[in-house]
Formats: sequence, C-alpha cells, structure tokens
Amino acid sequence: MALKIFIPTAITGLLLSAAFGASPAAGQQPASLASDSIFIQTAGSAGLLQVKLGKLAEKEGTSSAVVEFGRRMVTDYSKANQELAAAAKQAGFAAPVLMRQHQQLLDRFRQTSRSSFDKAYMAEMVRQHSEEVRLFEGESKGGRVQSLKQLASKMLPEMRQRLTVAAETAGSIGVQVTASAGEAGRSSSGR
Repeated sequence: MALKIFIPTAITGLLLSAAFGASPAAGQQPASLASDSIFIQTAGSAGLLQVKLGKLAEKEGTSSAVVEFGRRMVTDYSKANQELAAAAKQAGFAAPVLMRQHQQLLDRFRQTSRSSFDKAYMAEMVRQHSEEVRLFEGESKGGRVQSLKQLASKMLPEMRQRLTVAAETAGSIGVQVTASAGEAGRSSSGR
C-alpha cells in the first residue's frame, strides 16, 4: 500500500519539478544562469542605489562638483535602470530591487554629517564604480544569457566613463583615490 502512494507522489513531484524548475524566475536556476541572475540583481540594485545617493548628494553636497556629480548619477542611472529592468524581464528574471547591503550603505549616508558628506560620498563613488566596471566586464565576457551579455557590453563604456568622472571629481575635492581604483580608472579610460 505504501508503494501505491509513493509512486503517484513521486511522479507528481517530478512533474512539478520539471514544470517549475525550468524557469529562471522560479528561483531554482540552472547553475549556468546563476551568474546572470547575480549580475542583473547586483547591477540593478547598484543602479537604484546610485539614483538614491545621487539625490542625496544634490541635497547634502556642499561642493558644486559633488552636487553636479550627484545630478548626473540620477540622470544616467535612471536611464540605465530602465534598461536593466527591461533586460531582466526579457530574460525571465525578477525586477531588480535594492539589496540589503546597498540599503545599509544608503542608510549610512543618510546619517553622514553635511560637513563630511562630499569626501565620503566621492570616495564611495570611486569604489562603487570600480566594482560596477568589474561586474559589467565579467558579464560581458562570461554571461550565458545573450541579451544580458550584450547589454553589459553596451553599457560597459558608460560605466568606465562614470568611474573616470568619479575619480576626477573625487580628486578635485581632495579625496585620495586608492591605487586600485585609480588604476581601474586609468586602464578603463582607454588612453
């Protein structure tokens, strides 16, 4: 009798697994799509963070260079976020949301005093953009979902340009750019 119950249950389980396990949006992605899922969620979250921090820089920045940089991030990343959300949907992934680590960073900046905001913000922008360049380089070289790979390749020059601008703006207000971020900025500028 136990065998009569077990076989239909096993067959039902296999059918459900096959039906729901094949979709990347189902949460059980094949290993080959995991890196694409990580890319779209990380890039999307970083973009959402850039818009929120940019708006904060417009409000809290004391240097005109920082305020202008924040304004540019709002404009650039609002457009980029639309492209990333559309690409996620087309590839069958969930729309990007602000990840916990990015929310914590945003919360920290909301608590930063206005007098120390500019330097802290620009140092973070160099770090964030260095990470984004590496993320987009990785997806453009090793992505499995062709549409995401192409999007990463298309957006990579823009990411490199933002890193260069972040490093220049940071330097203009007296932020010491770390060697690794500075090297990434120089090597990514294509000069």
